[in-house]
Amino acid sequence: MPDHTPDHAPGKRTGLHRRHRIGSLSVAPLNLGGNVFGWTADEATSFDVLDAYTAAGGNFLDTADVYSAWIEGNSGGESETVIGDWMAARGNRDDIVVATKAGAHPQHQGLAPATLRAAVEDSLRRLRTDRIDLFYTHYDDESIEVSEIIGTLDELVREGKLREIAASNISPARLRASLDFSAETGSARYVALQPHYNLVEREAYEGELSGIAERENLAVMPYFALAAGFLTGKYRAGQDATGARAGKAAPYLETERGRSVLRALEAVALAHDAEPATIALAWLAARPTVTAPVASARHLGQLPTLLAMADTELLDEELELLTEASV
Repeated sequence: MPDHTPDHAPGKRTGLHRRHRIGSLSVAPLNLGGNVFGWTADEATSFDVLDAYTAAGGNFLDTADVYSAWIEGNSGGESETVIGDWMAARGNRDDIVVATKAGAHPQHQGLAPATLRAAVEDSLRRLRTDRIDLFYTHYDDESIEVSEIIGTLDELVREGKLREIAASNISPARLRASLDFSAETGSARYVALQPHYNLVEREAYEGELSGIAERENLAVMPYFALAAGFLTGKYRAGQDATGARAGKAAPYLETERGRSVLRALEAVALAHDAEPATIALAWLAARPTVTAPVASARHLGQLPTLLAMADTELLDEELELLTEASV
């Protein structure tokens, strides 16, 4: 399909210039994922992607201290280092909302108070900044009491090292307990949630977690918004899946749900003269509670398709078609 996405040249205002609130923060409707920086995108390519995203109106970056420790030769923190070097080179730290996470780095496993503090200090150093705008507990650590986790995060907020706190990969019960503890003690509270959520992965988020997010007015930034690339439409039945994420994307082709979603995506994409990935992100952005889907581009050519989601409004019948196809 030819690329007819909007012109996102600098100076042209697009939907990406819109802002949503996350506590005290103001963010673009597309959260640019940094997991590829220092992994499938080298520093020069990462800088190009970051430059183009911000030139189009974006200001919201997502990373984690563990990115990308799974690659031979990497130790974790490569993505944060790229982002920190880019912000220093561009002198734009005050214009950028940086979200990072801790709890999964090889040297800082879990959420014990000393571990959290050490992880934050290392992230600040790599990001070359004095504060983290949005800080997630990457994976919950049920061996640590909620009071200890929130208590430590509250101290870090009061010290000015964290502006807002959030959770990812957490059970409804632990999220509820965390919010209750914050309310009872006047401590910093989670203002956001990052769940695994997309057109082919709905069950884990929809239900208790989404109910808490709605009741507590939590901002929601789904990760794997494109199902490891499956929802771009580049994987097809009968073809060998290749690429860094192919192992995670290919199994969706084996399900009727996956094939049904692809058919619906292609139909809606054709109506909008758009790419399936744009439509998948637009569906997600239109879901109740969702603030800004997380999506990454490993090279500049992939970015326009992601940016176009901010200017794509789906009709009610199109949203219904996609929703029903993904049940």
